[in-house]
Amino acid sequence: MHSTHRSHVRQITAACCGLVLFAGACGSDGADAVPAETAAQTVDEMEPDMDMDMDMDPEMAMNMGDPDATPADDVDDAALARGTFVLLDTRPQGYDDAAGSAVIARSPAGTTVTVELNGLPPNVDYIAHVHAEPCAPDNGGPHYQFDVGGSTVPPNEIHLAFTSDDDGVGFMTAENDAIAGVDAQALVVHPAEFLDNKVACVDFVEDRAGAAAGMIDDEPM
Repeated sequence: MHSTHRSHVRQITAACCGLVLFAGACGSDGADAVPAETAAQTVDEMEPDMDMDMDMDPEMAMNMGDPDATPADDVDDAALARGTFVLLDTRPQGYDDAAGSAVIARSPAGTTVTVELNGLPPNVDYIAHVHAEPCAPDNGGPHYQFDVGGSTVPPNEIHLAFTSDDDGVGFMTAENDAIAGVDAQALVVHPAEFLDNKVACVDFVEDRAGAAAGMIDDEPM
């Protein structure tokens, strides 16, 4: 789905949007958000350099997503949690048919998150973030951070950038070497161009209660 150069550029564009707007848009209702026109201009200016940086830094690219990575629900020896997307009142027009699911896997290898959606407008860039609170009442609250108060980009946060295909299907998997804490509770997806307009949210529910805490307790120090 994302093997062409065009798709690679779309992933980078979504990544840039996330890096430019993450602070004001995703963790709040957007009172201090950067206008979409400004964000688009900033992305256009940054994209050539960002393409080079992403090519030189595979870890950064992987943390924003790798469609060929092992999906979360196929990770070996993992504590799994999953959920289905619930549409949010902040979604833009044209998203009433959006649906899908997300899975988070905590394993000795770290954390893997997979998102899959359908019913999206086709050929649109999206970014999703793992959040530190449930979907209700505040649409997931702030982004989940491994080091609270630290960097607001991967690998300290989990971001997934992807583009819907011609059929309105979006898919991405992101990996992180650290094991996410139990407060990695939800995942929110936005159009990359309009991060204030959160489309949908997933509450992660464990397949086996307590498995995540057990995996975290077993993580080597």
